[in-house]
This record gives sequence, C-alpha cells and structure tokens, in this order.
Amino acid sequence: MLHRHEARGEGRYEDCRQVVVIRRSGRPGCLRVVFRAAPGRYVPGGATTASGTVGVVGGAALNLHEPGTARALLDEALARGWRPEGSVAEEADGWALFGAVAARRGAKPEC
Repeated sequence: MLHRHEARGEGRYEDCRQVVVIRRSGRPGCLRVVFRAAPGRYVPGGATTASGTVGVVGGAALNLHEPGTARALLDEALARGWRPEGSVAEEADGWALFGAVAARRGAKPEC
C-alpha cells in the first residue's frame, strides 16, 4: 500500500490518495486500486485518520492494512472482470469497489 499526493508549494499537498497494488503470485499483471480524497470521503493524511484507513464520512470505513480487506478488493476486482494474466498494470477507482468490499468485510461506521 502506498500513500501518494502532489506537492503544491511549501507544506501544501493536493490530490491525496491511498493506493493498494494487487499482484497474484506468478502472474505478470497488477491492479492499482486508488482511493482519492474527495468530499464526503477520506484517506489517511494526517493526525486525524489512522494509517491505511479509507472511508465515507458518517459511513463505513476499511483498513487497507488488513489482509482480509486486500483479499476482498481482489475478489471484487475479479468479479468485475479484472484478470491478472495481462502484462499491463491497470488502475481501478477504489471508491467504485468500496461499497461491495465494505459489505464483504461487514464494515461498520467509524466512531
């Protein structure tokens, strides 16, 4: 898992995003699942959120460090047609997968 953002001057960052890279052993392709910060959605980026936690304000949250969450992302990507056999790195919008993955994980709202 990676945290990425664009530097926009002294101490200012924009386009914060959390990236989960999924590879299957022995397969050349990979999938980058990207969770970008947006209104009503959060990604880790400071003292107020735990490392690896993405979520919907007032709704479910996922800890991307948990192996079960990574597995649920893989399962959902496969269910939607991603195939690891390809030799190209593909990118998926993590928020498009979020609801189904949160349901698979039984995610509860953040306190």
